[in-house]
Order: sequence, then C-alpha cells, then structure tokens
Amino acid sequence: MTFLSIILLFFPMLVLMLTGAAIFYLAHSPSIFSILAVLLSIYGFPLLVYRLHQWVFPVREGISYLQGKEYSSWWGSHQIQVIYIAIPVLEAVLRLIPGAFSFWLRLWGAKVGRNVYWTPGLEIADRGLIEIGDRVIVGHRVGISAHIIKPRKQNLMLYVKKVKIGNDVFLGAGCLLAPGVVIADDTFLAMATTLYPNHTHLR
Repeated sequence: MTFLSIILLFFPMLVLMLTGAAIFYLAHSPSIFSILAVLLSIYGFPLLVYRLHQWVFPVREGISYLQGKEYSSWWGSHQIQVIYIAIPVLEAVLRLIPGAFSFWLRLWGAKVGRNVYWTPGLEIADRGLIEIGDRVIVGHRVGISAHIIKPRKQNLMLYVKKVKIGNDVFLGAGCLLAPGVVIADDTFLAMATTLYPNHTHLR
C-alpha cells in the first residue's frame, strides 16, 4: 500500500469524529448553523473529498492490482464511500424522501434517470460508476457493485467497470449486479437473480 492508501484508511474514522463534534456542538448550541454542521459532516464532507479525489485521481475502468507501489484510485474512492456501507441508515434516510437519493447519486457522478424507486434496504458499492435509466424499480436488498477483487499471482487483482441499467427495469428483491453488467430496457429480474461480471441481460 502507498502512503496515501494508508492515510485514507482513517478517513471513515475522521468522518465519525467530525460528526461527533458537530453533534456535541448541536447539543450545546442548537441553531440552524449547528444543524448544518451535522449534515455537512455526514454528507457534505465525504462528497467534497470524493469529488476532489476524482479530479486528482480519477477511477478508471479495467484491470489493476491493489498490492504494489502504485496508488489505486479505486481504493481511495472506496475508503471515502465506505462510511455509507458500514452505516447504511445514513443513505436509507435519503431513500425515504422522493427524489433525494437519485439526486445524491448524481452528486457522486452517477447517471440516474427520472422516476427511479429505491427501497430502503439497498447497497451500492461504487456510487459514481452506475448508469440507470427512467422508471426503474430497485427491490429490497439489491446489491450493485462496479468492482470485483480476486487473488492472482500473490497479488489482488481489481476489475472495475460501470453497471448500466436501462429504462423500465424491475430489479427483484435480493438481486446482485456485478461490474460490467448491462440490463436492457423493459427487463424484469426475478428475486435473488445474480448477474456475473460483463453479463448483458436482454429482455
């Protein structure tokens, strides 16, 4: 791991510390400013750091390796986002507000169409690496990951590719989508369907 990789390991802890400090400030001095401080520490700070990281170290699709002297931009971006995977309630709240979660994903660089319905129980590993069309329904406990890691030649091989979902798609509960998956328009995926890397699913 590079020095920057090690530093970013502590990023989730930094977010927790900033949020704790903001909550302490809110408890002792309730105001619009202290409320904003809490929201910015939870949502604004990680997003800002991610956008800056993407500008300097953009995540690229394809194969790379995690162990070595070269910095993995995906690793850094993952550490910035991991707080929302570890504490899913932070994004589940956004999914209760119509349109809020789609807007949130767009801020991370995703392409999200109109009238997308998200159930509260959902896991997205790579927020900036998904493209979703209009009128998509995402069922309970759906998992979308634009990366996969596997051991290879005493190293860890990383494969990254966008997940693309067309218009009028229904993803049943428990579906899992791997990197490079493409789902055509007007597709219905039954409950617990698993689509493996680079699978193109036609209607």
